[in-house]
Amino acid sequence: MKNFTSFFVVLMATLFCLQLHAQTFGVRAGLSMANMLIKDDDGTYSDDNKMNPGFHIGPTMEVPVNDRISFETGLLLSTKGFKVSEEESFMGETYDYTEKINLYYLDIPLTAIGTFDVGGAKIYGAFGPYIGIGLSGKSVYEETYDGETESEEEDIKFGSDEEEDDLKRLDYGLTAGAGVEINSILIGVSYDFGLANVAAYTGEGTTASHRVLKFSLGYKF
Repeated sequence: MKNFTSFFVVLMATLFCLQLHAQTFGVRAGLSMANMLIKDDDGTYSDDNKMNPGFHIGPTMEVPVNDRISFETGLLLSTKGFKVSEEESFMGETYDYTEKINLYYLDIPLTAIGTFDVGGAKIYGAFGPYIGIGLSGKSVYEETYDGETESEEEDIKFGSDEEEDDLKRLDYGLTAGAGVEINSILIGVSYDFGLANVAAYTGEGTTASHRVLKFSLGYKF
């Protein structure tokens, strides 16, 4: 974590030492399909997880280095988490179980962007680190059996106490993406690969890390 933070700080310093008078502001929003990789010394427990749909939205800032290379950062409100669902039949009745972990993060990406002109459009690729800060979250549970449905919500507790908390607040990782820009409108797809172990309980080798696939629509002012 120390090396990653140092790298992030150096990149941020580089960004603000560039030609800030040429910066371009924008906004981005879209669909997030979130999941988590959860495992310990005995194996992986997230193989049956399903992607939990959500969103991301926020302002962006791009600073050019030259005609083809630029740096981009932003403040994105992003949903993360995962979903588990099961359906079984017992004595002629169907049992449905669903649990959603809905998490809200403030993500700060810092990506290098390469742009190539193709006719009247621009094709771009992006890669770099991100840091995420956990804001809030809920565990939503629902089961249906014999025509009756029960549901329950519980707040996710952020912190480092292995007994009292669920997840650590700090997330970080790498993001990679690509897309097209047409007349200041951007359409893209990206993938966030979490490197941080966000599990508050780390006994028996327990780890949990975020995985988020994003489909985005953006606009440059």
